[in-house]
Amino acid sequence: MLVVNSRLSVPLSEFEFSYARSSGPGGQNVNKVNSKALLRWNVRRSTALPADVHERFLKRYANRLTTDGDLLVTSQRYRDQARNVDDCLENVRVMIAEVAVRPTIRKRTRPTRASGERRLEQKRESAQKKQLRQRPARDD
Repeated sequence: MLVVNSRLSVPLSEFEFSYARSSGPGGQNVNKVNSKALLRWNVRRSTALPADVHERFLKRYANRLTTDGDLLVTSQRYRDQARNVDDCLENVRVMIAEVAVRPTIRKRTRPTRASGERRLEQKRESAQKKQLRQRPARDD
């Protein structure tokens, strides 16, 4: 069970893991051990997430999903398979946690009269400063 927070968790049976050889340096170990972990999770068919979280996840990570709705997460940070699996699960947990919190809707407010006057005064000062930078006009 992947526990995101007190009200969100995803059963491990929804995740599908496959393994491959890692790239990069590492000597003989890299050539003979499948330590890279690839996690595949079909988000569209998942029933573990509440509807609102599910919708936000699909919207936020649409570019990370395949055409079938699978999320692919890989990890080859570590030299052993189990730690890479844990790293994949942690990445998914962080992704879900980011969309789990409903974003606050901004209330539109009018600027105060004083702030509007300050802004206009700054504009006048800036214009005057730039005016002084110009060459003086020639009088013929």
